[in-house]
Amino acid sequence: MKLLLDENLPKKLKHDLQIHEVYTVSDKKWNGIKNGELIKLLLAENFEVLLTFDKNMEYQQNFVKYPIAVFVLNASDNTYETLRELAANILQMLEKPLSNGVSQIK
Repeated sequence: MKLLLDENLPKKLKHDLQIHEVYTVSDKKWNGIKNGELIKLLLAENFEVLLTFDKNMEYQQNFVKYPIAVFVLNASDNTYETLRELAANILQMLEKPLSNGVSQIK
C-alpha cells in the first residue's frame, strides 16, 4: 500500500511502517504545499493513505469525496518516541478495507 507521511510527522516513523511503500512529504519535495493541492498530488501519484498529525484537517477538506484514506494520529505530541507507539495500530488499520475520509488513530 502506498502511504504518505505529512510534514508534521517525524520522518523516522517511515521505518516502523516499512512493510508498505512509505514516503514523506520531504521525499516527494512537497514541503509547504497546502492541503487542497496536496490531495491532487496524492491522487495523481496513486497514494492510498495520508498520515498526519493535523487534527483540523478533517474540517479543512471533504475527504470523503476522494478515493484516499486519511489517518489522523492522535497523541499527546508528534515526537517519534510517542508516535512510534501507534505504529501497530496503523498497521492494523491498514489490514482492513480502507474507507474514504478521516480516521483517528490512537
